[in-house]
Amino acid sequence: MSLKRIGKHLLSNSARVRKAFPPKAMAAIEQAIKTSEATHAGQIRFVVEGALDGAPLFRNQAARDRAIDVFSQLRIWDTEHNNGVLIYLLLADRDVEIVVDRGIDRRVGTAGWEAICQMMEVHFRAGRFEQGVIAGIAAVSEHLVLHFPKDGAAVNELPDAPVVL
Repeated sequence: MSLKRIGKHLLSNSARVRKAFPPKAMAAIEQAIKTSEATHAGQIRFVVEGALDGAPLFRNQAARDRAIDVFSQLRIWDTEHNNGVLIYLLLADRDVEIVVDRGIDRRVGTAGWEAICQMMEVHFRAGRFEQGVIAGIAAVSEHLVLHFPKDGAAVNELPDAPVVL
């Protein structure tokens, strides 16, 4: 357990999330998800968590493990075609994780998702949070369009609004 990481998480607060993602940015992200989902049969969720607290922090939970928990809690795995995608940002660590259901994962693979995460993290290091998320949504959408093209009147199975934890 790193004292530096604990300090970053303890000093992070909801104001930092609001600064990185003001209401206008959250609305733009929601619209990007809606626009994306009009072009394919997949489902995308974006979640930003300012910092870990309590037990997850003190047991040094990795962002990936937390993202898997969130994927499960939000039932992103529960889509008809097994093509749900979570884009998760742990803001205190500036760590992006993409967790996907098995239907899309078997077609894209770890390297494809990791490349998207790395591209987004470049934006975040430069303070371009909204642009980074929207670029990530666009990159995820390219895979979903290729592997799960829209087939008529697709049902929106998951909410499009970003989630702040």
